[in-house]
Amino acid sequence: MRKCIVLLFMMSSFFGYTQSRKELTHELENKKINKITKWTSKQIDYKVDSLLSLMTLDEKIGQMYEIPSGMGSVADLGSVEDQADPKYYQRKGWTGMVLGGSGALKNYEIQKYAVEKTRLGIPLHFNVDVIHGYKTIFPVNLGMACTWEPAAIERAASIAAKEATVSGITINNAPMVDISRDPRWGRATEGVGEDPFLGSEIARAYVRGYQGDDLSDRHTFISTAKHFVGYGASEAGRDYNTVDMSERVLREIYLPPFKAMVEEGVGAIMPAFNIVDGVPCSANKWLLDDVARGEWGFDGIYLSDFNAIHELVLHGVAADDKHASKIALDATMDIEMVSQGYILNLKNLVKQGEVSETQIDASVKRILRSKFLMGLFDDPYRYMDLKGEKEIHCSKEHLKAAREIATKSMVLLKNDTVQSLGKPLLPLSDNYKSIALIGPFVKTRNLQGAWAWGNSKKVVTVESGFKNRLGDRVELNVFNGLSPRKLTKKDMDEALAAARESEVVVLCLGEPQGMSGEAASRAELDFPGDQKEFAEEVLKLGKPTVLVAFNGRPLIFTWYHEHFSSILEAWFPGTEAGNALADILFGDVNPSGKLTMSFPCHVGQIPVYYNHLATGRPYDSSKKKNRFVSKYLDIPNDPLYSFGYGLSYTSFAYSNLKLSSSKLKAGQKITAELVVSNTGEREGTEIVQMYTHDIVASVARPVKELKGFQKVTLQAGESKKVTFTISEELLKFWNRDMEFSSEAGDFEILIGGSSRDGDLLTEEFLLVK
Repeated sequence: MRKCIVLLFMMSSFFGYTQSRKELTHELENKKINKITKWTSKQIDYKVDSLLSLMTLDEKIGQMYEIPSGMGSVADLGSVEDQADPKYYQRKGWTGMVLGGSGALKNYEIQKYAVEKTRLGIPLHFNVDVIHGYKTIFPVNLGMACTWEPAAIERAASIAAKEATVSGITINNAPMVDISRDPRWGRATEGVGEDPFLGSEIARAYVRGYQGDDLSDRHTFISTAKHFVGYGASEAGRDYNTVDMSERVLREIYLPPFKAMVEEGVGAIMPAFNIVDGVPCSANKWLLDDVARGEWGFDGIYLSDFNAIHELVLHGVAADDKHASKIALDATMDIEMVSQGYILNLKNLVKQGEVSETQIDASVKRILRSKFLMGLFDDPYRYMDLKGEKEIHCSKEHLKAAREIATKSMVLLKNDTVQSLGKPLLPLSDNYKSIALIGPFVKTRNLQGAWAWGNSKKVVTVESGFKNRLGDRVELNVFNGLSPRKLTKKDMDEALAAARESEVVVLCLGEPQGMSGEAASRAELDFPGDQKEFAEEVLKLGKPTVLVAFNGRPLIFTWYHEHFSSILEAWFPGTEAGNALADILFGDVNPSGKLTMSFPCHVGQIPVYYNHLATGRPYDSSKKKNRFVSKYLDIPNDPLYSFGYGLSYTSFAYSNLKLSSSKLKAGQKITAELVVSNTGEREGTEIVQMYTHDIVASVARPVKELKGFQKVTLQAGESKKVTFTISEELLKFWNRDMEFSSEAGDFEILIGGSSRDGDLLTEEFLLVK
């Protein structure tokens, strides 16, 4: 076992330290994984304090500096004297974390230098953005949220952790749990949707999946909650833009997923780029210290976003990097990612008395403690496993899980009866002799979505998925050569010829995966380029046609909804894209996904979301005269597809909603019971949703709020009772005095298959206090 005390006194120069890749490979392959000592919290605190007492101020500040990787071999560190060069600090051992791990062997080389060739030999953390899978890529996060299945998301996170940790990764810059009500914002693809209740349940699942039950398990790593907070509310949907909202909205909509992660034991939080109440999050003492550390008891690491401390200067709240470093540290920011405000200025700030070494010690203790918890002082190489990379990355088990979760993420948006068929087009019949697969997304492997580092060679294309499903039984007419942005007449004619020769058409349209994600805001939310024109030409053929959409955010589907009988939202499904799509389209799996973000009918509605406040002049579609009410003259108020919406190849009916009591006493519980029936001809899974509405309160309340959900699988003709528990805790909110409490009065309970009023059964009860 590697003893901490040995690490503390290892001192040597790097000069002359060189090893070939072959030598490093042989050495790592033969490394034994040391057993980890289960230290108590008190013992870890003692060891951290002991190590801290031996550290110079430079070494302490170095632990607060995250350097970028990709700097080449450590063999050239000995000659670096430029203090603006991260290699200078790597050579001295004045760094605590490396951003962007590039595999077990490279990380082993970097760790080996840190442990064996610096004064104290303190092991490094390796930090990567593992957003929706590492090598096995799962659907984009917004798609995974549409499973409404925290257990599936936890499983995906656990697999991602297992694959990443064998490559040496110890801290993950995920999950992103920003609530977003604006699909123009490209990073909506990384988030959980528009609802704080569902978002909180998903956030908890990610923490459990990434961190497991014990961080000393070498297949778990530290989860980072990001972006804290309000990033999804960027004005005009423009990334990095300013944010402005009331504290009540912040606490009720945007903070809950982060609070849930803290309660689940998340190890790190990444403050957002944006401002909150005029102060950028990276230096917002109220947010970081008062709320998260003070109110919630968060005792983990704050890790800045890329360059965020320097950007305090650009925000106009700091005169220079020195000033920025002071206000960030005052807010208890622990680690600076890549920019060099801390490493170049904190020592002088201590000397000048503007910050105290005690503040620095507090941050360093949190950093060192995380390394002890992960067993890095017992075995700094335990997360670097060449054999594991070969056996675990994209294993059969992981690919199977990716395929299953991808099918659960897809949302059937429309499936009307086709007149020529006398039934809906989906699921596709096995009796077709010819199928046209056309569109820009049929042959491409770019189906992983934003923030995916997977093995692109493993991605199953749409064409391959169909061939895997059908073999040689069906003639697939596939045209390769379509661009998602520009279609030539020649290409379009050849694609239309393929459709003309087929009995049925599968039209695969979408936005290129680079058009969603970070720095990918869009003002227009249609399919880009000539895709709509192409769709018009396909429809003129009169062939039964299903539209399959690949995208990372809600788009405007109004025209497509009016013209296509069947529409499937596939998102970016990940590594097993083609197989999962074939599973759904041919009915091997019945779609069960439901939207977690509303699809507008027009960009003019944005932001549009289900849990809005009431207005004093509400629009009522049943009334003929509605002039002086809240409405548009040219478009509806409601979204095209609402939160919670999604169809199945079967149908469901809701009936007999009953409450166990019409009164709920404070501190007690009542139940809501109803019957859900499968009224179709095949097995299906329904996501039953429970909403509440506080009818009269001291401050205006949303028209409805999600407070529970259950997935129920029913055979054809089967009925089941579904029961929800309603507690006073579910009814609490931030009242007029900004106290989190409930108020006595009448409440409405609404249960159904989506957030649309027409899909919900309702009852009322009284909260008595």
